[in-house]
Amino acid sequence: MIPPTSSSTPGAPMGSSGPDNSRQRLIAVTAVIIVALLGVIAFLLVNKFKQDRQSTELTTQLSESETLKAELEKQYYDALSQLEEMKGSNSELNARIESQMEELSSQKAKIDQLLAGKGSLDKARSEIKKLNGQVEQYLAEINQLRQENLALGDQNRQLSEEKQTLTGDLEAQRASNQELASAKEALAGEKARVEQERTVLAKKVDRASMIAVQGVEVTGLKTRDGGKSVKKNYADNIDQLQVCFNTTANDVAENGKETYYIRIISPLGETLAVEGLGSGAFTAADNDQIRYTMSKEFNYSGTPQKMCSVWSPGQAFSKGKYEVEVYNKGYLAGKGSVVLK
Repeated sequence: MIPPTSSSTPGAPMGSSGPDNSRQRLIAVTAVIIVALLGVIAFLLVNKFKQDRQSTELTTQLSESETLKAELEKQYYDALSQLEEMKGSNSELNARIESQMEELSSQKAKIDQLLAGKGSLDKARSEIKKLNGQVEQYLAEINQLRQENLALGDQNRQLSEEKQTLTGDLEAQRASNQELASAKEALAGEKARVEQERTVLAKKVDRASMIAVQGVEVTGLKTRDGGKSVKKNYADNIDQLQVCFNTTANDVAENGKETYYIRIISPLGETLAVEGLGSGAFTAADNDQIRYTMSKEFNYSGTPQKMCSVWSPGQAFSKGKYEVEVYNKGYLAGKGSVVLK
């Protein structure tokens, strides 16, 4: 109860002032309490609204984060599944797919960290979009590599078929070459046999057509001052040796140019020869090379004839027996001798 005061309102009656003041004060206090309560209620309502909004935002953020995480998981494992299905027997292609999977795993871990933090959803969305593009790029790259590998496989199969064809052709060609080589070898053997027979026949013909000589005479000569040559028998008194012989008729020999090779053998068994005087060597019938002293060419007409050749070496002769051999077509056609005293 409010105690009475000594103050009074001017012009008011003295008997009614106490109860009115108390009621007014009560009303004022009540009004103050009501205003305070309203303020508290307003504060609580505003705070609750903020908390509700923050809770709603957090719920929304968490919901969106979970959605993005679920989307990320789905896209990631779908990409892994597609890449895994693209593996095959090509080790290089499989290695490339494994490398792409590792890159996707690193990218997913990065996005997981963004989703776990606050205020990173926009960046996470951007990274997920980037991941999608990366997956599409990887799949396109692998598809292109697979197409290239298929094309290479077709090309390799075609090359293998061509190789087999070429190998078959090569084997056929080798067999043909072997047959040709065998035939060539047989022909070479036949040719050698024919050549040998022809050589034998040629030798037989040469032997049969050889023009023999008779009456081989060897005479020592001495040249006089007037140029006339006279016969001498002493070695120290001659400067020339004259060889004369008679040809014989041969029905097998053909008419034409013929050559006699005359060989003068000294008492020491050496063939007298001076290159500058027409000496040389001829091939005998047995293919031996025989040196000759001088040669005599003539035209054979089928009738016998006498011919002579003189050897003037420009040096002294030694004493002893000189042998003379006359060859035609590689065969010995006749021979004679002389003894110089």
